[in-house]
Amino acid sequence: MTRDDRDSAPADRDERLLVLPDDLRHELKEPLGPIETDADRLLEAVDGPLIAVGDVVTYHLLQAGRQPEVALVDGRTKRTAVDEEIRDVVTEGASIEVKNPPAELGAPVVRALQRALATDEPTTILVDGEEDLVALPAIVAAPEGASVVYGQPDEGMVHVKVADDHRTEMRDLLERFEGDTERFWALLEGSSED
Repeated sequence: MTRDDRDSAPADRDERLLVLPDDLRHELKEPLGPIETDADRLLEAVDGPLIAVGDVVTYHLLQAGRQPEVALVDGRTKRTAVDEEIRDVVTEGASIEVKNPPAELGAPVVRALQRALATDEPTTILVDGEEDLVALPAIVAAPEGASVVYGQPDEGMVHVKVADDHRTEMRDLLERFEGDTERFWALLEGSSED
């Protein structure tokens, strides 16, 4: 596993970009797309790049025979460690390790997402912390027609087929986070080497 020291450094003040405010938490509980419990059925609707956010989601997609172009995993589900089998399957071949505190979107994970989306090789990002919120910038940054799939606790997998209306909705939501939105957008859109 390769490691970019800049992206694996402890999250400090300079690495913090956005923090989820308490008043937005309830909005994020609503699924952003249809929920599917069967990975094979979900994959029938995928005809472009696939971005998976979450260990259990990534595991089910891999078990169904589809390697996501980008997968973000943290070794946890519903705040507890995933089974060893799931951890082993989803972290095999992980190529980027980053730290990202819970309820935040830090610079390391945003840079890692950009790097993963820009490469032709499937990329697994192993997050020390929490990866849940990365679904939001993934929807903004993914190409038109890509699929972003993330877990909805106790319900299944949410499938968002990326289109302009989804991007607009996620941009509006991310603008309501606390922190350095200007720097966040510069990093996400690749206009800052930071």
